[in-house]
Amino acid sequence: VDAVASDAPTPGGGAVSGTVAALAAGLAAMAGRYALKRDPDSALFRELVDRADVLRSRAADLADDDAKAYGRYVEATRMPREPDPQDRRAAIRAALDAAADVPFALGGLAAEVAAVGEQLADSGNPNLASDARTATLLASAVAASTAILVEENLRGRPGDRRVAEARKHAIDAADAARRV
Repeated sequence: VDAVASDAPTPGGGAVSGTVAALAAGLAAMAGRYALKRDPDSALFRELVDRADVLRSRAADLADDDAKAYGRYVEATRMPREPDPQDRRAAIRAALDAAADVPFALGGLAAEVAAVGEQLADSGNPNLASDARTATLLASAVAASTAILVEENLRGRPGDRRVAEARKHAIDAADAARRV
């Protein structure tokens, strides 16, 4: 938290989004585990817990990956402009492309977390429904924020499919959030 608040460029929005996604998936997993306590033979609840655990781990990894990807972009911007500005432009473009991949992956992951949270809010242990709803709402925020990051990183590439897909993930997660 202190590093985010510092004047350093990383960790930034992508790393924070990854951390929030991991926490949202953790809440969903917790809600699922409580649902399993009530119905230990439920294949659905076991599947939701397992999925939430995988998503939590992946989100935490992506939070770290985002800071590294942004670091590569910063390195590219520090390349000399002369004698060949094309090399610098190509390096920046490649770094931005790679930097878009992390929030793109996070957005899809967040949409999945939102879906898991929604299912658990609807059919899980009612005592943990508020936690499942919170997971869904947080995941929706992550999907929305990562769509913005993808769009920003790819603004020099009109028509890149990742922008439309990231927006779709955000819409799907927002729909789940509205339903809970």
